[in-house]
Order: sequence, then structure tokens, then C-alpha cells
Amino acid sequence: MGYVIVREAAPPEMIQAVVDAIWAFQQMAPANSDTWYRHPERKNGMIELNGSGMVEMYHHPALWAIRQLPRIHGAFADIWNTEKLWTSIDRCNLNPPNRPGFEFAGFIHWDIDTRLDPLPFDVQGILSLTDTAPSQGGFQCVPGMPKRLPEWIKTQPKDRDPHKPDLTGLTVETVPINAGDLLIWNSQLAHGVSPNTSDQPRLAQYMSMSPAQEQNEAARQWRIDAWLHRKAPEGNPFPGDPRNWEREHGTTSALTPLGRKLLGLDLWDAHTDAKVNSGDMELNQAAGRGRGTPGFSS
Repeated sequence: MGYVIVREAAPPEMIQAVVDAIWAFQQMAPANSDTWYRHPERKNGMIELNGSGMVEMYHHPALWAIRQLPRIHGAFADIWNTEKLWTSIDRCNLNPPNRPGFEFAGFIHWDIDTRLDPLPFDVQGILSLTDTAPSQGGFQCVPGMPKRLPEWIKTQPKDRDPHKPDLTGLTVETVPINAGDLLIWNSQLAHGVSPNTSDQPRLAQYMSMSPAQEQNEAARQWRIDAWLHRKAPEGNPFPGDPRNWEREHGTTSALTPLGRKLLGLDLWDAHTDAKVNSGDMELNQAAGRGRGTPGFSS
């Protein structure tokens, strides 16, 4: 299929904490649908994400609490066959029902460049914060695509879009999941967000983990600085919050011993020659910027 679902990866009370944080951050009222609709102040450089409900919140303590859960770390560790991982610093989604003036058609894409040979392997993930029906604007994909992708590419024109498949002859399916379920997918899976034709919003937290790059000091320092000062990743898919609310009003999240390693603050490998030097942090930021999130949100 190209994806796996970890059922009940996070407990209800932690899920509710993230849900409450999203509504507050968006300045929306869950009981008042008239507050759910607002055009973003900044356009997303990844065009298909515009209107999909991306929430530019990355560092709320409730998000970091989820990232540090041993059950979630264990799921990614099983996939990578190593516990030595870094967590992504990623955002959330609040996709309200379509209504006149706010219609979102959905999309299917890849975050990887499918022109590359061999095709790159990575994983991406999403934690559902609501019970999400097929019509509720959740995850959709072309099931089985990773297995047949190399042969499918051979049938396509040379000038095809390497990030957006021609869906002719392909079947797109929505994947219903419940609050607390973690869906992890192979980045070779063409995937995206579906239109919400229900009467309820869809909420989710994006997350991924990939092998720690402890020898990459610039990346490690960027991640630490992003956590410490509550900075968003930079790049086309991450327009950021024009209010800078997290940076100016948020609090730096507490980390467990596992969380410190998943960030890069502590090292998995005691023999790695790396150390945190706050005085050198600014010098390293330019080289490391944009590396905080393995995989993009979708």
C-alpha cells in the first residue's frame, strides 16, 4: 500500500491538548463555524497547499509532548531499524468543510523529486486529531504507488512534472483514521489532502522521524536554535506565521531525555564529536536552515 497505520499512538488527553492549541492559535471557535474561514495572510510557495488548512504552529508544548512519545518514536524506529532518530519540526492542519468562497479541491503530489535515480527513500507521517471520515478532508493517496513507481515512470513523458503525477488510469483513495492514530507513509507514495465535503473540520499534526545526522553540526545547531527560540522552518512550503506569535509569546517546550535526543540537544552516539556552543549558533544557522523537517507536510 505504501503506508501503515499505528492505532492509538497518542492518548486522548494529549490529542485534546493539541486540538485546543490549534483552535487558540488560529483564533477560531470550534462551536462557531463562521470563525473557521480566513484567507491566509501569506501564500504558500508550494501552490497546491494554499487553501488546504495548514496551520503555521510548530513549537507549542502540546506538539513537542506528542513528538516525544516512546510509542511514536518506536514506530519510526521499527521502520528505520534504528532508534537513533531526529524528529521533524513540523506543523498542523485544520481543514474546514468547503463552502462558497472557500472551496478546496484537494491535491495529489510527491515531496521527493521523482526524476532521481535511484528514487530517494524517506517517510512522512500524520497524527489524526479527529475521527476523520472519507469525506472529511483527510489523507488521500494512490495506494501501491511505491511498488510500481519505477515502471510507471517509464510510461510517462520526459517532460512530466516530477512532483505531480498525471492521475490518468490511477486510483485515488481516501484513508479514514481515528483520533490518536498515526499514519506513516513512504515518500514515494503519491499523496495529499482531500476536499472536505462533510460538515465537520479535520485536524491533524504532521510529524516524521529520520536517522539523526549528528555529524552535521550546522543542521543540529539550527534545530536547537529553532526549538529554543520557537522558529519555523524556512523554504517554499513554510510561509510562517506573520504574527510571529510563537516566537514572541510562546514558551520553549520542556524535553524528556528521549526528546533531547530526538531534537539533537543530546547525542545518540557518545563518540560523535559534536557539542552545543551557543556563541557559534548564529554562524551555523545559514548553513543549517531548512533542515529541521525531514519530509514536507501534505
